[in-house]
Amino acid sequence: MSCPHLPEGFDFTDPDLLQARIPHPEFAQMRQTAPVWWCAQPAGISGFDDEGYWVVTRHADVKYVSTHPELFSSHTNTAVIRFNESISRDQIEVQKLIMLNMDPPEHTRVRQIVQRGFTPRAVRSLEQALRDRARSIVETALAAADDDGSFDFVTNIAVELPLQAIAELIGVPQEDRSKIFDWSNKMAAYDDPEYAITEEVGTEAAMEIVSYSMNLAAARKECPAQDIVSQLVAAEGKGNLNSDEFGFFVILLAVAGNETTRNAISHGMHAFLTHPDQWELYKRERPETTAEEIVRWATPVVSFQRTATQDTELGGQQIKKGDRVGLFYSSANNDPEVFENPETFDISRDPNPHLGFGGGGPHFCLGKSLAVMEINLIFNAIADVLPDLRLVGDPRRLRSAWLNGIKQLQVSTAAS
Repeated sequence: MSCPHLPEGFDFTDPDLLQARIPHPEFAQMRQTAPVWWCAQPAGISGFDDEGYWVVTRHADVKYVSTHPELFSSHTNTAVIRFNESISRDQIEVQKLIMLNMDPPEHTRVRQIVQRGFTPRAVRSLEQALRDRARSIVETALAAADDDGSFDFVTNIAVELPLQAIAELIGVPQEDRSKIFDWSNKMAAYDDPEYAITEEVGTEAAMEIVSYSMNLAAARKECPAQDIVSQLVAAEGKGNLNSDEFGFFVILLAVAGNETTRNAISHGMHAFLTHPDQWELYKRERPETTAEEIVRWATPVVSFQRTATQDTELGGQQIKKGDRVGLFYSSANNDPEVFENPETFDISRDPNPHLGFGGGGPHFCLGKSLAVMEINLIFNAIADVLPDLRLVGDPRRLRSAWLNGIKQLQVSTAAS
């Protein structure tokens, strides 16, 4: 293969780059010329005391790494590929208590417990309540629009259903959902100066979630209710979570279940409004394949990382034990070896083996069915209540090293 031609110092985790755009042209070049490529970094810039990481861009390679946890660890350096350079190693170590950053067998033990809340029956039991909430969210956004019919889609629609779904799932009172939203934002937005969030503030927010969750767990132990919290914690010592484990599980829900679904919904609306033929098709037919294509198109998590547990080979490259390996889902989900016309937003795409919920293996998204339900419900409600929604301005993107986030998306209900 030929060498890629990238500017000196180009880094796929540069938060300034990802605030501006997803580097699809560069990803395409890497898939063709260097599908596993070493990206040098100044020591410490990502919070890790090393000299860089491997960029993995092809669908097949991302899937291989994801399904071989014995070779590629989530625990050694966590799954987050770039922290703020001011983070301490002790702060990184604390993150290993989150299920996302565990390896088997500990990951297997915790996942077997928490998946009780995500059985098909458990998810179906939420559907009617979330359907009603989706309709109410969209109607409230319409009623609250400015005189010219405009409003911010992110804050008025996209954020609400994921938060309410989490509240519904674990029994958090609806009046507390804004606290969860605020805390999760502070944890995920440490790279965006607009939020003026430091690592310390992010850590404090994480501890607030843990404390809140532990109190919730303690209350359910005293007085069990018909909710997932009671199932997960009420019989500690009998295959259930202790209070600390439950607290860190809620952190995972607040970021992995809230931030990602919110951004999928925001990107999905932007995709519909910039591809009006697809919006018309959706309003007319409501294809079941829609949510999967929205997640492929959006790919809310640009990348996660693994760390090699031993010397191995990947994509023709020799990976050394201890090397960090970046799994770039945004690239994998646009791999023309897997997707026909990947640059086309096509809600009837089938099959759609995207990796937006992970590449399989132990960390495949636990809440996939809930996320798909939320996306379907909210767009059904939008199509019913706001069928003529139009775009007013370009989305304002989040500055982040690994999230494909939208902070603001101005839309209008009024005719242009």
